[in-house]
Amino acid sequence: MPLQNRVGPTGQILAIPARGTMTGNRGIIHGPDRMLATKRWSHKAWICCELHWQGRKRQVMTGRNWTELFFLDEAVAMSAGHRPCGYCRRTAYVRFVDAWEAATGLRPKAPEMDAALHPARVTRDRSQVTHQARIATLPAGAMILHDNAPHLVCAHVLRPYAPNGYGAQVPRARCGDVTVLTPAPMVAVLDNGYRPVIHSSGL
Repeated sequence: MPLQNRVGPTGQILAIPARGTMTGNRGIIHGPDRMLATKRWSHKAWICCELHWQGRKRQVMTGRNWTELFFLDEAVAMSAGHRPCGYCRRTAYVRFVDAWEAATGLRPKAPEMDAALHPARVTRDRSQVTHQARIATLPAGAMILHDNAPHLVCAHVLRPYAPNGYGAQVPRARCGDVTVLTPAPMVAVLDNGYRPVIHSSGL
């Protein structure tokens, strides 16, 4: 039976067979039975990590170090509020910090980014924070709701999200407001040059 450890663009954590191409964590949120209760984070450092790194392997949700979560790709991880890990994804992390500095004028440390991201991604009752934006202003890599379903924003089209990959492209409107799933600070980072890793189905 699949474990409840697959994160979607709306922040939901589901029990589905599809594993994804990236992993990450937000602290320990599982119990000894490898099940989630109501907790959805134990600290504000929500990170996105390499799925394969230095040949290391571990049985998920067994230890008490963290709860392994999985994402289709980095665009989905960012939509759910996860930034690059500064350890296993050091190069991506530095690029993310560079883009954050370009957006804000300040070069942050990881805890400062986490503190700014947290209220922009989730409420105290665990609901995802969304915001409105003009679709024409959104950078590639952001995730939005289109026809009440998550879609990846590409340069000229949208791609509907599914757990195993993105669907066939649909037209991207040139004007109008949309509901943005990707937290506003993440959108600013994308808008200032950060390019997330995208699943092959979305390229």
